[in-house]
Amino acid sequence: MSSKKQKSIIVQDIEIHVTNKDDQDYICLTDMVKAKDGNFFVTDWLRNRNTLEFLSIWEKINNPNFNYGEFATIKNQAGLNRFKISVKEWVKLTNAIGLFAKPGRYGGTYAHRDIAFEFGSWLSPEFKLYLIKEFQRLKEQEIASKGLQWDLNRSLAKTNYRIHTDAIKENLIPPMVSNTQAGYIYAGEADVLNVALFGKTAAQWKAEHPKLKGNMREYATVHQLVVLTSLESQNALLIQQGITQQERVAILNRLAIQQLESLSGNPTISKIESMK
Repeated sequence: MSSKKQKSIIVQDIEIHVTNKDDQDYICLTDMVKAKDGNFFVTDWLRNRNTLEFLSIWEKINNPNFNYGEFATIKNQAGLNRFKISVKEWVKLTNAIGLFAKPGRYGGTYAHRDIAFEFGSWLSPEFKLYLIKEFQRLKEQEIASKGLQWDLNRSLAKTNYRIHTDAIKENLIPPMVSNTQAGYIYAGEADVLNVALFGKTAAQWKAEHPKLKGNMREYATVHQLVVLTSLESQNALLIQQGITQQERVAILNRLAIQQLESLSGNPTISKIESMK
């Protein structure tokens, strides 16, 4: 395990610590909660069934030692009034690597940045946007001396991409189909998100903008990209729950409208957009 280096960012006047573990960035959820005046708790988020499903998918992608047997037991208890689980218990029982509790001066609950961004959505879409922008600033400072580039759009687009595509693969693609047939299913699910967020399919957008290169997501605003990452994880959970595509489009559209209105409702949010 590599050594941990402590850094921090300021989000809505709150110092949020960032540490490095195994060459991955982990963000302090305990600090993030302080920005919401103590009305939210990490344990409340962790006891949520959708949270546990999201974490299990993330662990499946990133952690070959994740204990699915123990996770199944935990999942069966989720939703009961008496159910409660701490971060330490979650890690001990499932061998999870996406979360950890850190003691000491900069102690608290830390989460991999993918998970921290999802936690930010639970707190508020506006807070998540500020968090991502400040994290972007930190990464730009870190790699400036290396001559590399931190691409916010690409980072946001990839945050939940694997979670979304794995849910499609496991729940919507039947066995023994060709790569071409599977591609149709992936494209169809991409358009579920496109219609929910942009109000049109990729083909419709392309027909309206024949001279533009790329796709509609490359021309999206930061607000839309933040909401897109949220919709990807939400759609993955809805797919796992067996919700039909038509129902999912309606649910995701309502979420998109709600989150975009929340982001656009604050007059200071334009300052972040101008940094893009």
